[in-house]
Amino acid sequence: MIVRTLLVLAALLVSSGDAWSQANKGISADEAAAAETLSAVVRVRTRIIPEARSAATLGTRREGSGVLVREGYVATIGYLVIEAEAIEVTGADGKSVPAALAAYDHATGFGLLKLLAPLAGKPLPIGDSRAAAEREAVLVASYGNDGVNVVRVASRRPFSGSWEYLLEAAIFTFPPVMNWSGASLISSRGELLGLGSLIVADAQGAGTQSPGNMFVPAELLKSILEDLIARGKTAGPVRPWLGVNTEEMRGRLFVMRVSPEGPAEKAGLKSGDILIGVGKDEVSTLAEFYRKVWALGAAGVDVPLRVLQGVQVKEVNVRSIDRLEYFRSRQSY
Repeated sequence: MIVRTLLVLAALLVSSGDAWSQANKGISADEAAAAETLSAVVRVRTRIIPEARSAATLGTRREGSGVLVREGYVATIGYLVIEAEAIEVTGADGKSVPAALAAYDHATGFGLLKLLAPLAGKPLPIGDSRAAAEREAVLVASYGNDGVNVVRVASRRPFSGSWEYLLEAAIFTFPPVMNWSGASLISSRGELLGLGSLIVADAQGAGTQSPGNMFVPAELLKSILEDLIARGKTAGPVRPWLGVNTEEMRGRLFVMRVSPEGPAEKAGLKSGDILIGVGKDEVSTLAEFYRKVWALGAAGVDVPLRVLQGVQVKEVNVRSIDRLEYFRSRQSY
């Protein structure tokens, strides 16, 4: 079983970090196959432009993992690469090459890099995470020492992020791994099931005390990859973005932060406000809020909000934008 051979290979990688050279040093055929699988896992390092919008929350030096999904293309988690002025990708043989940001998709959270020079490694086939049952053993692979860990699927359920982000069926695994950013979730068949996004406290279900990780399902990437390569974006209309970070607490939606100079701030929203509704529809969860906003139309649509500011209910009209318009980047999306 490939999980077992990958674990054997992990011990070899810790000593050398070179999957390709180890595959030629008398190891078994299964271990060589495992080496080939892990050769797709790369390190991603970025330097962010100093004036980046995301610098305050994500910093100007970022590092994580990615995975070869096509010859010359690496998929990773988007927050590692947005607003980057320089990107470096390191392959299984330890050699580094420059890369450019080919696409960022806010709806899924994926970033796609185009390598600017050849890189060792064989692209990993993209699988379907829906085939992975709860409690099934899967592999988390990130670049570097201690980068290969066997975990189990804890649950598949919707995930709502405070940054206007919603997945209908995110993958949650346990126990937690620390190098989760852009890490590859790999099935026993050696297929990519997802990319690491977060560490969470409730992997086995809302309200549980079960630390683990959240992965973005790989089938979401599979459905948009060709568009990202060919056009730098997905086909169809872009979701409206408001620039508001909101948290669910006690059955209410509290505004925790508004993006500086973003649509919500320009419309008068501020930290401490409570979102009550979108138009005439009441909202009390992030999922309700996002779905009501996105149902109004594409980016550029006016979004009527009802907001509690202090003791006064106000109606606020927010002119939405495409989130990519907000970023300051020297790379082309």
